[in-house]
Amino acid sequence: MTTFVDRVELHVAAGNGGHGCASVHREKFKPLGGPDGGTGGQGGDVILTVDQSVTTLIDYHHSPHRKATSGKPGEGGNRSGKDGEDLVLPVPDGTVILDRQGNVLADLVGHGTSYVAAQGGRGGLGNAALSSARRKAPGFALLGEPGGLQDIVLELKTVADVALVGYPSAGKSSLISVLSAAKPKIADYPFTTLVPNLGVVTAGGAVYTIADVPGLIPGASQGKGLGLEFLRHVERCSVLVHVLDTATLESERDPVSDLDTIEEELRQYGGLDNRPRVVVLNKIDVTDGKDLAEMVRPELEARGYRVFEVSAVAHLGLRDLSFALAELVGKARAARPQEEATRIVIRPKAVDDAGFTVTREDEGLYRVRGEKPERWVRQTDFSNDEAVGYLADRLNRLGVEESLMKAGARSGDGVAIGPEDNAVVFDWEPTMMTGAEMLGRRGEDHRFEAPRPAAQRRRDRQAERDESQEEFDGFEPF
Repeated sequence: MTTFVDRVELHVAAGNGGHGCASVHREKFKPLGGPDGGTGGQGGDVILTVDQSVTTLIDYHHSPHRKATSGKPGEGGNRSGKDGEDLVLPVPDGTVILDRQGNVLADLVGHGTSYVAAQGGRGGLGNAALSSARRKAPGFALLGEPGGLQDIVLELKTVADVALVGYPSAGKSSLISVLSAAKPKIADYPFTTLVPNLGVVTAGGAVYTIADVPGLIPGASQGKGLGLEFLRHVERCSVLVHVLDTATLESERDPVSDLDTIEEELRQYGGLDNRPRVVVLNKIDVTDGKDLAEMVRPELEARGYRVFEVSAVAHLGLRDLSFALAELVGKARAARPQEEATRIVIRPKAVDDAGFTVTREDEGLYRVRGEKPERWVRQTDFSNDEAVGYLADRLNRLGVEESLMKAGARSGDGVAIGPEDNAVVFDWEPTMMTGAEMLGRRGEDHRFEAPRPAAQRRRDRQAERDESQEEFDGFEPF
């Protein structure tokens, strides 16, 4: 069963905002109570947060679909709906968040670092919040906004100070087991290590972490063996340690050629040229291994490498190695720039920024894109004429109608608000009339009149009564 997962695709959905409520206060002996519809609750966010107790992404491998709770709708009596709860997903330290195209969205390093992967939808305003001096009793409320949806990729890059790299069976797992308290699987066959192992090393007063990366082979940077899957785990390491096998049974291999091969793979992977290197000649407890280490050491030192002859099995040379690595790690930490407090950047809106754009696409079709118009469309109940009229008023005040005229739109042209895959399309009829003087009965707007038999019958009866009253007023008694 898989116990270590360092790359998953996650599908997250934030909670929807609750709908606003259209209600009128009703109480005995208190006529004209006015609107009292409450606002809907906010939808919950989906937040990824670094948790030091989490070391793998296996939970999201088995359950890749996660959703936050939605907000509750508003109620009468000015009662707002309950907000949805945020969904906090713990991830390991060193998790990189990417979109499906491979673009980095966030790099989470450090306990408590968080990223909002999906934003919860806004709650819709109730008719109490929509009332004004000109619209005293709105017969509508705004709908809750849908929560955000996002497909993201999580990649784990181990956060360690030192990385052990080398061929399979070079003794990396044995070395980390004696330098730290880590207990990786150790056996005498290649690719024993299938996942990175992490250990903590104490050298005097210095404490640092060391990672054992699964064995690399020629072509690892192109996907051969296990290298491509785990090469990313060395990206964050400050020091690279080449573990070379001086007692290999393969006649075509030797420590120098192994070093050249691994260096070539690291070069092709990229981004690791500036890391200090240390060479460890392992297995000197074997007679042939000791002789070979003494033969190749001068050549390696001539290349500028610090060389250590060790034996993980016999515990030889480990103290000098651990203190040398602590020294290099200390220098790397000292060279890092000091962390500064996050600056608050204020970006004022440009004077000529209307917040939306109008573009002409096909013949007679104009598309409106902008955060406000698109949000207003999502929150409009199109089954309610008064709500549609309110939307028309808002778009007019924002300047959409004026921009359409400047773009050449004429009466009857199609106007689409929103992206191509999810837009509201309507035939545009220019009007500059706004305000409560356009309203009829609750839920109606004269700009969206449609034949209503019942309403027509009421108007006919009222006309008959008015005619009868006129005849009565003109009657002269004898």
